[in-house]
Amino acid sequence: MEETALSVVRELREAGHEALFAGGCVRDRLRGVEPKDYDIATSAHPAEIARLFPRAEPIGAHFGVMMVRRGGHSFEIATFREDGAYLDGRHPSSVVFSTAEADARRRDFTVNGMFYDPVGERVVDYVGGSEDLAAGRIRAIGEPRDRFREDYLRLLRAVRFAVALGFEIEPATWQAIRETAPRIVEISPERIREELDRIWLSPNRVRGFDLLVGSGLIEAVIPEIPALRGCEQPPQFHPEGDVFVHTRLVLSHLPPDAGLPLVLAALLHDIGKPATFSLDPAEGRIRFHGHDKVGAEMAESILRRLRYSNAVVDAVVSAVGHHMQFIGVQQMRTSKLKRFMARPGFDDELALHRADCLGSNGQLGNHEFLLQKQREFENAPLPPQWFVNGGDLVARGWKPGPGLGAALAEAHDMQLEGVFASREEALAWLEQRSPETEQDPPSEA
Repeated sequence: MEETALSVVRELREAGHEALFAGGCVRDRLRGVEPKDYDIATSAHPAEIARLFPRAEPIGAHFGVMMVRRGGHSFEIATFREDGAYLDGRHPSSVVFSTAEADARRRDFTVNGMFYDPVGERVVDYVGGSEDLAAGRIRAIGEPRDRFREDYLRLLRAVRFAVALGFEIEPATWQAIRETAPRIVEISPERIREELDRIWLSPNRVRGFDLLVGSGLIEAVIPEIPALRGCEQPPQFHPEGDVFVHTRLVLSHLPPDAGLPLVLAALLHDIGKPATFSLDPAEGRIRFHGHDKVGAEMAESILRRLRYSNAVVDAVVSAVGHHMQFIGVQQMRTSKLKRFMARPGFDDELALHRADCLGSNGQLGNHEFLLQKQREFENAPLPPQWFVNGGDLVARGWKPGPGLGAALAEAHDMQLEGVFASREEALAWLEQRSPETEQDPPSEA
């Protein structure tokens, strides 16, 4: 990809234009990380780029951005520019094509504001990005408040880069983030969600959580999270402290490569506790009756607010709504346990249960029991192909209704319990039952 990008730069140079690698690819190359893509900044205007690359596509011609595809790769080529006033906290009202230095100074953070000359093999740095990169520092270019007022999404981007790169946020930049954090809600929920997801999917998500909390960004976006602070829990089950502390610990015990539904479920699994908190006056015991059901409803509301897909919402709501059922798995009948383990998303819910236990009393007995049952059941698919179905009962004289449903459920339970080993055995059991005596009673006139 780099060689192909270099060929594009050379063509621009040969046509008399200045052309440089720009932004994240420069940062990553200097860190010894293979860039995921290469952006090119140039003095050529969009019309000139189009003449050099006839198949170039304008993806932001107003901002001087063209897309060139070559060798199976796509490259954004942007004209050096200065931005006019930002009136909506997201986009400049106008742009003026300018110089490389002016272009660098309009960008967000110094580590993203460097250029690289691949022909001369030298870094072109007008903003001190090289120094900040070496020091592991996220610093806004120029006056931090101005950079954030131009585009409030940069508030979340600062956190995301600090998490992804393992860098510290420079004090003046951090202070500006804290002061400006409430304005993040002026950005569309979809853009907020995209930045949050990148933080949640990082192996360093707990640091991201801490930065979101410390900056005030989480309070602006998901105020239900800070509300967990001070919500005390029964110390015999939760020696770690309040619900906020517990939630952070649960996040810390997730696998590094945890998927998005699992991370969101961990973040929201106890979100219903403040709303269901009660203190038993007789026993002096803290209780959270129905916090799983309330939490599932709250989780759905939060995720819908952030415009998550139905698939993500359904998976998270299921995990939050079922997480307390893991307490009783060792007392479940085999048929119920198999149905419980056959639900979509069970593996994520089991991982959540493990993290939940490690973030509280550390007792993993139920988790180990379920792992054992997974090994025990691994030779039989969950859910299995049923030996009998409703059609089999109707063929034997049953009429549709609750009576048929109850008999069918009993047959399925017996199959899951191992009473039936084949369809023939299940059908023989059905033959012994009389549909006339098990139909629904007539309704009263």
